Amino acid sequence: MSREILLLVDALAREKSVEKEIVFAALEMALASATKKRFHEDVDTRVSIDRETGDYQSYRRWMVVEDDAIEEPEHQFSLTDAQKNDADIQLGDFIEEALEPIEFGRIGAQAAKQVIFQKIRDAEREQTLNDFLEREDYLVTGTIKRMERGNAIIESGRIEAELPRDQMIPKENLRVGDRVRAYLNKVDRAARGPQLKLSRISPEFLVKLFELEVPEIEEGLLEIKVAARDPGSRAKIAVKSNDQRIDPIGTCVGMRGSRVQAVIGELAGERVDIILWSDDPATFIINALAPAEISSIMVDEENYSMDIVVDDENLAQAIGRGGQNVRLASELTGWELNIMTVEESQTKHEEEASLTCQLFMGKLDVDEEVAGILVQEGFATLEEVAYVPINEMLEIEAFDEETIHEIRNRARNVLLTDAIVDEEKIENVAEDLLSLEGMDIETVRVLAAKGVNSQADLADLAADDLVELTGMEIERANQLIIKAREPWFA
Repeated sequence: MSREILLLVDALAREKSVEKEIVFAALEMALASATKKRFHEDVDTRVSIDRETGDYQSYRRWMVVEDDAIEEPEHQFSLTDAQKNDADIQLGDFIEEALEPIEFGRIGAQAAKQVIFQKIRDAEREQTLNDFLEREDYLVTGTIKRMERGNAIIESGRIEAELPRDQMIPKENLRVGDRVRAYLNKVDRAARGPQLKLSRISPEFLVKLFELEVPEIEEGLLEIKVAARDPGSRAKIAVKSNDQRIDPIGTCVGMRGSRVQAVIGELAGERVDIILWSDDPATFIINALAPAEISSIMVDEENYSMDIVVDDENLAQAIGRGGQNVRLASELTGWELNIMTVEESQTKHEEEASLTCQLFMGKLDVDEEVAGILVQEGFATLEEVAYVPINEMLEIEAFDEETIHEIRNRARNVLLTDAIVDEEKIENVAEDLLSLEGMDIETVRVLAAKGVNSQADLADLAADDLVELTGMEIERANQLIIKAREPWFA
């Protein structure tokens, strides 16, 4: 019988072109499954086959767990009882009891065959997938083999991939037999069907198409730095030349537009704007909003946003149909872009100046004239008034040196007082809130000002409440609330 097992393993390994170890493992699973049927209850069995002789031994086994953690006696064994027989045994180890091996010839042949062949099919599938992934070919080309609930199953060589309906370009009508290209979006090894998940709407697909059409990119002479898409309608890519002799935009467009037209044809007519990349954010954004002409830009680095001022004639073009142009430019650059007219910009500037003026009047106890001069000179915060180099303030002609020192001292005193108040608020905060995973001191200060002084207080909030109190992202709010509520489920 042992020889019969070795012959079977050898034959299956050669027939299916898989390693013998895979067949041995599949056969052990089949024998273990058959052994398990001897018992009325659900038990854990294991079979070990000697790779040299073909002899095999069956075991029943139990996992070692804490004494008070036994929930399934048929599968688990207490640590104390286990250590009576083996002092070195640890939690998570197994205790095994040898069983009389089941005769190979009496196993349900069909059941054993199914287990073995399934294991071999899985191994073949894994090997095929690994061979494909080793090529690092993220642009998949294949033929639509069938449609399943609106999703296209694409055959590419020996690999099947799935192009979900929501990853197809809007309004494109793909049919069985069509040859298509798509980007390898992710690999789902747990999927029972096709493990490769494709996309035709991702920005990466657009980048790969240009790499295919523009050899200078593969050669490293050009780079596509970033891409943004409104699939089926419009897209923008930012390109950079690594060789001063090469025009990046012209190279991507190609002779008489041949290269960009080939990409557009693959994208069902999606219009592609090719933008010149710049390390300077303002210049890059001006390029990204082209062909609209920009009058001025005001940068807010702290909030990573820019106010883009255009005249009335360029407003519609800068925004684009349905806000498409500014939305794509924002995605491309990573900055929040606020398009406004010259009049709207002036109004906003006047409102901000008025608020800053009121702040200075209230905090520094100065009249409107003094506060107005500070605003006109470009001061926007108390920190700037308190700590800007003294030489810069002495250049303000409307103030004498004594006035300047008085204003700076008042600003510093206000900041110091506010800091003391903040620290007093934190003194009332419980240690469990201060040490909560994901918490920071600034968030603690904001929460303390709103009466949230402990982990229990935070746990009572909903994520939406936390967002409203602090202005943080909903994802972070959810994480903090979950952490705060952990004691509830301990």
